[in-house]
Order: sequence, then structure tokens, then C-alpha cells
Amino acid sequence: MTPGTVLVADDDAAIRTVVTQALTRAGYDVRAASNAASLWRWISEGQGNVVVTDVVLPDESGFDILPRITAKRPNLPVIVMSAQNTIMTAITASERGAYDYLPKPFDLSTLVSTVGQALEDSRKAEQAAPPRQLPDDTDALPIVGRSTAMQDIYRVVARMTQTDLTVMIQGESGTGKELVARALHDFSKRKASPFVAMNMAAIPRELIESELFGHEKGAFTGAVSRYLGRFEQAHGGTLFLDEIGDMPMEAQTRLLRVLQEGEYTSVGGVRPIKTDVRIIAATHRDLHQLIGQGMFREDLFFRLNVVPLRLPPLRERTDDIPDLVSHFLRQNEKQGLPSKVFSPGAIEALKRARWPGNIRELENFVSRLCAVHVGDEISGSSVEQEFVVQQSTRKDRGSETYNSLSEFVENHLVQYFAGFQPNLPPDGLYHRIIQQIEIPLINATLASTGGNQIRAANLLGINRNTLRTRIKELGLSVVKTPGTRS
Repeated sequence: MTPGTVLVADDDAAIRTVVTQALTRAGYDVRAASNAASLWRWISEGQGNVVVTDVVLPDESGFDILPRITAKRPNLPVIVMSAQNTIMTAITASERGAYDYLPKPFDLSTLVSTVGQALEDSRKAEQAAPPRQLPDDTDALPIVGRSTAMQDIYRVVARMTQTDLTVMIQGESGTGKELVARALHDFSKRKASPFVAMNMAAIPRELIESELFGHEKGAFTGAVSRYLGRFEQAHGGTLFLDEIGDMPMEAQTRLLRVLQEGEYTSVGGVRPIKTDVRIIAATHRDLHQLIGQGMFREDLFFRLNVVPLRLPPLRERTDDIPDLVSHFLRQNEKQGLPSKVFSPGAIEALKRARWPGNIRELENFVSRLCAVHVGDEISGSSVEQEFVVQQSTRKDRGSETYNSLSEFVENHLVQYFAGFQPNLPPDGLYHRIIQQIEIPLINATLASTGGNQIRAANLLGINRNTLRTRIKELGLSVVKTPGTRS
């Protein structure tokens, strides 16, 4: 009876032969492969008692496969070999869960001894406690999905949790950019410190610098006390800058200086403030296009895009829809909605849909069906019927569904330019468009405050005198609710 089976992976045929012969002479059953794919197939099938793998394999790094091995078979020891004999190679092997690290060239007797010790420790661990299995409840996982596209994301995230490198997450609205950012923080060495998120598209442009860097008392009208900006709030942790493509140029310049110098000054301040944060940025926009249009700094892009990470839209990962639906159903039950299941036909109907709002739209769709559908099982016909109702609602509104105001404006501007083809519209477009947006914005704000201009100015983030001037210049009429003061 052999003491155990050793799985060996190395793309160098000579090393495979030498290692195989040494382990076979020691009494082990050996299976050798030249790539990670074969190694992973054997591991997935439950074969092997010990793994010996090179770091550099033709199809995947041995370091990349380590977290998957640990997750699937936590008691399977992995010995890593590498000719990249640096301290970082050893540290990385340890952080990824390797049993041991052997720098090439190594003594064969050392390898045989290490394999024997690994096998003994593994058997002791199995006797002490049952093997740990991945939870079936995907609520325990920060990101849901097992498609090939998501496995690529997981590998990058696993690597980046061990570093402070700046990550740029690109993806359509609703693809889960903040979830990925939180995972990068929650599994990093900064996890005990704050995770602070800031959406550039949700904050008035003139307030972005103050929100980012803080302001001193008296720095501007309304600054009645010192305000800690997001950089100070996130000190020691992670600052997530969502929709970075909507950041004004002035704020971009200040952010670039922070990334270069590691310090900044608050609005109205003179004393430099040192910062220690990890930056994760995200956008649904094409930053290369914005750079070409002069709306985004190229040097800032290079500072932020150290590690680019593209999140695929839901239409590119429809194989994940069953897992996502199961996850949302469990979430709905926790929130008090009745327990439901989706039939195979319902799942197939969901897979055929386009989902322009991506995961967020799917989540809302599932919740709505759980709330209104009678019965325990949701059928394919119920899903199709809900699609019809949804489409009808969109037509009644006379417009498509948009995930943000910027998407809505961008869509209409594209149509606007198309109407002038093959020529371009008259010059002075910027001021005309800004005025068309400014008029309904001021009118809607005044209406919401019952004509109270002081309150409206505060909501808009501008001076009351500025608001009164714009009302007069634009020829707007202010209708006051009885009893409302200006």
C-alpha cells in the first residue's frame, strides 16, 4: 500500500521526471502534469493527498490556483516550487495558504521529507476536525457567481487584497462595483479601518473638493465649523471614489497631487495634512473618451488605473443567474417576503433577458415577483408576464429606464447631435445646454421648498444672492406656498 498520492505540476519536463522518480522511489503514487488545468481537474475530482506545483505554469500561476484549492479542499497541503527566489515569493506563498515553499534548485531529499511531513500533518488535521466545506448559503460570500468571467475577477481580487495598489473598477451601472471595492477592503490588512465611499455623480460639483478634503471654519459662506473630508474619515482604511468620471477638473488636479505627494490641504486651510488611505476608483464611463474630450486628466488616469478591473455586465454572465436568484430569494425571506422558488422555465426566461440595469435590475425584478406573485413557485409564464407589465410601464413613462441622471442626459445629447448630422449644431452649445438643465433644476427645487429661496439655495449648495440673481436672469417666476418665507 502506497503512503499516498502526490500531484505534481511543472511545465519543465526534466523537473517533472526527476521529481516523479524521487517520490516514486520513496513509495508514493505520483501523477504529473504540465499545466494548472490538469492539476485542478484532479483536485476537483478528489484525487491526491499532497500537491507539489511550480509557480510559473503555462496557463495559470500556481499562486492563483492556491486560494481555489484551499477553498475546495482545505486539508490538501500544497508545496510551492519556484525559481523566483525572492522574499516576496516566499511571503506570497505563505499568504496564499501554501504548506511550504521550496526555492529551485532544491535537494530531492528535502522535497521527499517535506512531502512526508505534509501528508502526516494533513491526516492529523482530518482526524481532528471534519473537512471544511464552502457554505451553500451564498449570503456568506461578498460576491455571488461561479461563471468563468467571475472566476477571473476573483483571482484579481484575491491578489489585490494583499497589496495597497490603486484599483480602477470599470463596469456598467448595477454590475456590483461597490461590492468588489468592499471585498478588496474587507479582506485586506486595512479591514479594521474605515471603508468610506463617495459617489461623484451624487454630490454638487462645487462641493466635491470640500467633501473630499474637508474645509476650515469660515472657508466659504455656510462653513460655520471645521469639516472632516472623506480623506480624513478614511484615514488608515480605504477610500472608494465611485463615478470618478464625473469629478470636476479642479478636484482632479487636487486628487492628483494627493496621489503624488501623499498630502493635501483642506479648503481654506494652509497646513498640509498627511494621508494614509488606499484608493479604489470606479466608473461606468469610457475614461479614454473623456481624456480625448479634455474632461479627464490623462496623468490622473494613469495614477488611478494601476490595476484595471472590468466587471462584466449580467448579459455576459447569464450562467450566474441561478445563483443570483437563489441569493436574492434568501435575502427576501430575511426581509419578511414569502418563500418562493423559480421554476427551470422561469430561470431560462431570466437568462434570455438583456438586463440593461444588470444585477441591480435583476434583484429588483426578483423582489417584485416575490411580493406580487401568488403561489410558492414562480413559473416561466409569470416571468414573461412581468416583463410585459414592465415594458408597458416604460412606454407609459415615454422613456427608457436609466440608472443615473448622467446616463439620461448623455442619451439625449447623443440624439441631439444625431439630429444635426452631417453638420454640427451652432457654437455656444455649453451655455445653452447648461441653461436648459439649470432652469428645470431651479424650478423643481423651488417647488419642493414651497418657494422658500433660502432653503432652495441650501439644497442647491449655492449662495442665496446667487440664486436670486439666476432667477432674475433666467426670467423664472417663484410661486410661494402660503406662509412660506423667502
